[in-house]
Amino acid sequence: MTSKSVGAGSVETKLRAVGRRMFYRCTRLVCRMIAVVAFGLRTEGRHHLNFEGGGMLLSTHQSLLDPVLVGIVSNRRLNYLARKTLFKNSAFAFLIRVLDAIEIDRERGGLAGLREMLNRLQRGELVLMFPEGTRTSDGQVAQIKPGFIPVARRSQVPIIPIAIVGAYDCLPKGEKLPTRKPIAVVVGEPIGAETYMSMTDAVLIEELSQRLRKLHEQGRALVLASV
Repeated sequence: MTSKSVGAGSVETKLRAVGRRMFYRCTRLVCRMIAVVAFGLRTEGRHHLNFEGGGMLLSTHQSLLDPVLVGIVSNRRLNYLARKTLFKNSAFAFLIRVLDAIEIDRERGGLAGLREMLNRLQRGELVLMFPEGTRTSDGQVAQIKPGFIPVARRSQVPIIPIAIVGAYDCLPKGEKLPTRKPIAVVVGEPIGAETYMSMTDAVLIEELSQRLRKLHEQGRALVLASV
C-alpha cells in the first residue's frame, strides 16, 4: 500500500469520526427539545459531569427511554452498552453503531464487550451502565448487581450515580408508546477511585444503593413539583 493510499484512508477515517460526532450532537439536541416539551424534563446535578477523563455513569433503569435521557443530560458524548439482540434489526443496528454502542453478548458472558468498555474508559471516555441489570418493575430503585465492580476496579475511574424518576410512568414494561408525564434526572456527586478502592464489594454496593435512593427521592420531589 502506498503512502498516498494510507493518507487517504486516514483522512476518510477522520471524516467519519467527525460525521459521527456531528450526528451525535444533532441527535442529542433534538432529543433534548423533545424531552423538555413532551415530558417537562427537569434535571439536577449536571455539574457533576463536568470533568475530564473516563467515568462510569451508573443509572437507575426505569424504561427504554433511559439511555436517551441520560445522554441528553450529559454535555459529553456517552458510550452505551447494547445487548446483542438489539443488533438484529438492521435499521436500529445501523443507528446504534453510528452512536458507537458497545455490543454485549450475554450468552457468552459479555467478556468482549466488557473489554471494549474498559478500553474506552481508559481512553478517557464516559460509559453508561444500569447496575440494576433490568428495568424496574415498580418504579423504585431495585437491587444493585455487582457486574460493574470489576470494570471499576480495573479502570479506577470515578463512579457517577444517576437517578431517573417518572420514566417508569411514561413507558412501563409492556408498553410500546410513551405517555406525556413529567420526568426528572438527578446526577449525584462522583465516587472517586480513592474512595471505592478501599471498600469491599458489599460496602460499595450498599454505598451506591444509598446514593441512588437519595437521588431518587430528589427526583421524585422535582416530578411532584412540576405536576
